[in-house]
Amino acid sequence: MAPWTNWAATALTHPRRVHHPSSTDEVSEIVTDVAEHGGRVRPVGSGHSFSPIAATDPGCDVLDLSRLSGLVSADVETGLVTVRAGTTLRHLNALLDALGLAMTNLGDIDAQTVAGAISTGTHGTGARFGGLATQVAALELVTADGSVVRCSPDERPTLFDAARVGLGALGVITTVTLRCEPAFVLEAHEGPQPLDRVLADFHRLADTEDHFEFYWFPYGRNALVKRNTRRPPGTPARPLSAARRFLDYTVMENAAFGALCRTGRAVPRLVPKLGALASSALSTRRYSDASHRVFSTQRSVRFVESEYAVPRESVLDVLERLRLLVPRLRHPVAFPVEVRVAAADDIWLSTAYGRDSAYVAVHQYVGMPYEEYFAAFAEIADSVGGRPHWGKMHALDADRLRGLYPRFDDFRRVRAELDPDGVFGNAYLDRVLGPVG
Repeated sequence: MAPWTNWAATALTHPRRVHHPSSTDEVSEIVTDVAEHGGRVRPVGSGHSFSPIAATDPGCDVLDLSRLSGLVSADVETGLVTVRAGTTLRHLNALLDALGLAMTNLGDIDAQTVAGAISTGTHGTGARFGGLATQVAALELVTADGSVVRCSPDERPTLFDAARVGLGALGVITTVTLRCEPAFVLEAHEGPQPLDRVLADFHRLADTEDHFEFYWFPYGRNALVKRNTRRPPGTPARPLSAARRFLDYTVMENAAFGALCRTGRAVPRLVPKLGALASSALSTRRYSDASHRVFSTQRSVRFVESEYAVPRESVLDVLERLRLLVPRLRHPVAFPVEVRVAAADDIWLSTAYGRDSAYVAVHQYVGMPYEEYFAAFAEIADSVGGRPHWGKMHALDADRLRGLYPRFDDFRRVRAELDPDGVFGNAYLDRVLGPVG
């Protein structure tokens, strides 16, 4: 069997079999068969997690959900839309657009499957908005004995609280019901600002802008600030021209930036100068478009990533310490730091559980050393109670994570009830959740 790897090539596995179910019944049959033979099976989506959360143990099975895709039902009046779990966010956005609907918030990458995105705690930005899992109204999943169960705030609410960010540990999600809203236009204002000014205005910008984030280019004085404003119904879109989109996104943000990264990987001593160049070359753009076209951007430059959610009141301290760290590293940093915000929620394993959060994500160009950088950043985030993104690189284990999540042991109890033999387990879940039971 050919090996399976994720997008960033940070996880590699050699599965015994790869299944391609196209229905809930097929998922149930496969899970039942694996469980009866004492095996393990992991569902996989697009492989966009940087952590090995989707990787199987040697000799175990993979459930590729790419054929479990498409629309199940939609109620335009209520905004409730049910889709199959393997539907990518890009496909979902097209389906919703055709219905005159939209997701309330999205991240900046739309390659993930719906189930993978919610299961790992994927989020966008906006101080009044939660992660993607907060938009889930109901789930259907296949549990370890092959049973098909549904959960929602009114039906098995305890399971619903656990399964919205369930890490694939409770069962195979087969359908997701989302609470959507009427399609809307986002007005985007993107451009460089001095980093010191951005940090001084951080909390004001987070509180007054609908969707605010920034990218800090190490070794440069400027940050790329992105402010997206939700416009009233009926507002016409004024998108970038095809030529401007090609120049800004295809040429500058992908081809040219990729060339800078490759140069830095080949000649590391040039990275600080290249980073300063990238920071100084940032341009300003204003446009408006359908929300999903503004939220998401195409990424072709490969990288590795670690991200922590920190209490929002701690983010400026974290960033100050990160600024002091970067010049002391043995290996330079070729990729920017991304900073976002999100509202508190009540989902047990959500990184924003019970607290308004800021997200700090560090990256390194693929093939360049990152271990020292990520480990030092993790120490900074850990000192303020940072919670690592489940789909991104970190080294924490169950003992440490238990102290970060008040409902951690409640989640473990639900897992033990639904999957007492660890059918959906793998080495990553064994580390972050501990043994079943």
